[in-house]
Amino acid sequence: MEGCGDFIKWLGPDVSIKILMCLEDPSDVVRVCAVSSSWRQFVIANGLSKQLCLRMFPETSSVGHVIGVNNMIEPIDVRPDNSLEWEFLERDHRVYAFLARGLTYFVRKDCASEAIRASSTDNYPKESIQNTLEPSDRVEQRPSYWSSKGESEPTVPEMLLYKLISNLCVITEIHVKPFQAYFQFGFPIYSAKAVRFRLGHPKCPVDLESYGRDESASAQEFTGGKFVWTYVSPEFPMAQENHLQKFTLPEPALCIGGILQIELSGRVQKQEMDGLYYICVSHVQVVGRPLLPAFDVEILDPSGKCTLKYYQDVDDCLHSTKSSEGETSSPSRFRFFTTSIRGWEQMIMNTLFGAGAVVVSDDDSDDEFPA
Repeated sequence: MEGCGDFIKWLGPDVSIKILMCLEDPSDVVRVCAVSSSWRQFVIANGLSKQLCLRMFPETSSVGHVIGVNNMIEPIDVRPDNSLEWEFLERDHRVYAFLARGLTYFVRKDCASEAIRASSTDNYPKESIQNTLEPSDRVEQRPSYWSSKGESEPTVPEMLLYKLISNLCVITEIHVKPFQAYFQFGFPIYSAKAVRFRLGHPKCPVDLESYGRDESASAQEFTGGKFVWTYVSPEFPMAQENHLQKFTLPEPALCIGGILQIELSGRVQKQEMDGLYYICVSHVQVVGRPLLPAFDVEILDPSGKCTLKYYQDVDDCLHSTKSSEGETSSPSRFRFFTTSIRGWEQMIMNTLFGAGAVVVSDDDSDDEFPA
């Protein structure tokens, strides 16, 4: 950069920040950091990675503070050169760059990892909520579905509670398949009239395994007794049809805490033998982007304030494995290029270009890129 003009110096910090904040991809912020040491310092000092992450996912503003776990960070003496403050800025920059990229890289259709419990179950465990994680409505020649208890009043709602695959997930769609009782006369479909979704976290630490053993729960527990709902979707109409119905959220929703509630309202089908209304679901599918394994979230209080934990050891382990698998297939020029970028920045670049990761030391050198 010595022989060229530096637009950050020419334009000044205010205009430069406005220009750089027009970037939409976290990988672009990493590229800016790779241009020169002065550009990297500018990005870190002004918290651009954090600003981009908050703009993409405003819900991350509830993250109270960021900590490194198993990061081998030694105690730092306070010195007059503000090195302690710079250490914090670098850490936030690294973590929020990872977070923004980690939440946007890939989409999965299996973001529901556990079925916790239902507001009612007619015939437990035969008609348990656990069956809704099975994609088929028949398993080993037997019907597979969840059924509510019968109600004489069709307005009584039902709730299904699930644990997501990660404590931080960006959810885009939720799919629900009503069950068709192919073993009953007329093949009735026990759908609901409408569905609504809530995302959130427990008010206090909950043993979800023991909580889910008795599947019946009071309405109070589902409507706010044990959980804090940080996102509530609009109500979607549900068709009385036996297929996987897709409900797309108006905007991607960030779930901090890893809990999904499905509210099924309105009953449309009576059972002929007892004259009661039921709701039955054969399959639930949650589509979204889970957080990378190197991250976790710890809820600090019922307001939703939380700590974002970054496990660097997990990250290093994952990329060391990828490096050994892809080392022979990666072009030598690309391997040389990535060695000039700090380890965490290099990982995102490799993710972007689809190359095997190369683990490099995280030092303060500012090597020039190869010509």
